[in-house]
Amino acid sequence: MSMTCTTGQLHIAATAARQASDTSDLGLIRSIAAGDKHAMQILFARHNVRVFRFVLRLIGDKSAAEDLVSEVFLDVWRQAGRFQGRSQVTTWLLAIARNKALSALRDRSTEELDEEAAAAIEDPQDNPEATLQNRQKSEIVLKCLTQLSPTDREVIDLVYYHEKSIDEVAEIVGVPQNTVTTRMLCARKRIAELMSAQGIDRAIV
Repeated sequence: MSMTCTTGQLHIAATAARQASDTSDLGLIRSIAAGDKHAMQILFARHNVRVFRFVLRLIGDKSAAEDLVSEVFLDVWRQAGRFQGRSQVTTWLLAIARNKALSALRDRSTEELDEEAAAAIEDPQDNPEATLQNRQKSEIVLKCLTQLSPTDREVIDLVYYHEKSIDEVAEIVGVPQNTVTTRMLCARKRIAELMSAQGIDRAIV
């Protein structure tokens, strides 16, 4: 009886150790669901900049975007146990962020997007060379993004800045994949036209 109890305790300890050492996004979500505040801190540090950039491009207000990022991760803390792992954690985060951003937009008049402010925020995982390349890319594309419709701009942002696939974008935005594909094609065509008019190589899109 004593041996059985000891074996069970060892199994629980081993499971806890595996969970504690699993710092993948999914592993962190599982730990957060169990009330692990350290895991929450790791997830926030890893993804808060990306979520902030995404929200800022949608609502154009830095202060409001910062508030919404806090709300997004508060939701993650509360709802981690409901995450079933059917999509990437980042896809789930951006879906939450999008819903909150759209809700915020409905509560106030539409303002001009502060694209340059979003581009200036550095990702802590970027090295200096990557940061420079991202800024150069941003300066070119963002000038054209502001001239797209909100729906087309959103698709481009998710695909190019967050490297989401068509099916992931469809999940985040909540529309069929063929709708995302159509918006993507229209947006790329429009950006190419705008860039061509400025004498810039349209191959970037």
